[in-house]
Amino acid sequence: MSGPASSLKERLEARIAHAWQRRGALAWALTPLAAVFAAASGMRRAAFAAGWLKSVRVGVPVVVVGNVTVGGTGKTPTVIALVEALRTAGFSPGVVSRGYGAKVERPTPVTPDTPARLSGDEPLLIARRTGVPVWVSPDRVAAAMALCGAHRDVDVIVSDDGLQHYRLVRDVEVVVFDHRLGGNGFLLPAGPLREPLSRRRDATLVNNPFERTLPPWPNTFALKLEPGDAWHLANPALRRPLAQFAASAPGQGAQGPQDVPRIVAAAGIGSPERFFATLRAAGLTPQTMPLPDHYAYATNPFADVVADAILVTEKDAVKLGAWNDARIWVVPVEAALDHRLITLVVEKLRGRSSA
Repeated sequence: MSGPASSLKERLEARIAHAWQRRGALAWALTPLAAVFAAASGMRRAAFAAGWLKSVRVGVPVVVVGNVTVGGTGKTPTVIALVEALRTAGFSPGVVSRGYGAKVERPTPVTPDTPARLSGDEPLLIARRTGVPVWVSPDRVAAAMALCGAHRDVDVIVSDDGLQHYRLVRDVEVVVFDHRLGGNGFLLPAGPLREPLSRRRDATLVNNPFERTLPPWPNTFALKLEPGDAWHLANPALRRPLAQFAASAPGQGAQGPQDVPRIVAAAGIGSPERFFATLRAAGLTPQTMPLPDHYAYATNPFADVVADAILVTEKDAVKLGAWNDARIWVVPVEAALDHRLITLVVEKLRGRSSA
């Protein structure tokens, strides 16, 4: 989407996001609809809990990493880090995902060479970063069963998102928040919550680069996203420390303003500001270019951008493989998981395996 329609959509999304952070007139006006949503979603949860709707156990333990809010919170780097932690602990993990935007109707494996349009950007990134089996499907139960059937060595499944996909029985639930936490505390559409903040879970991660104090919830841990060296989109072997971009940021060069390289940061993720904050924390002061979540890059948004270097996220990069723009650099992000979270997850999984 581009042009006036895209601009209108972005303005509308920005207004809604702002309204969801406060209990203003718009939020209160939408509370009757939120009550309807709460009743419908509550009845659905109760139906699964009572067994009126069937949940399926797929034969191996399942860890769900998800959120109770709308928008990105840092789930994908969390999944990648958790997969690596489980592998270090001796497990053989696999990953299932909805594959947002993927054109699939049945369980489909994702390899590092799968086109993003057939896998979704998050599953493709997970497959490339971890090398573990990754399967996508609108039906996560079907994806998990297909994965286990194709990879008999897999002994734990990590579900990328899917917290509300109650048909898939799970053994551990990890809920990820960003700095917005629960916003105004209202359910959709009056607020950003898909489920109440009081919803049970085994652990909570808070991804907050703005250094707020952690909320007083049980088993709550800080999630830190650490940027690595940027790599060149056209030549991934070419790497450059972020400090080199910081040294050439506007206002920091020894030469005149016309000679200082111009840095632009672009992100088509759920919370672009989180990516920009990560770069600022690394000492950069780029011009920022937020794009819609899961931006398809059907057209080149950088065609008219004046910049010497354009920094993008890994999720954006999986959709830019065929582009020939020497200005684009990719900033990888690693999630640093608290060792207490890893211990909690591993102990629950081992308890399930021995049960």
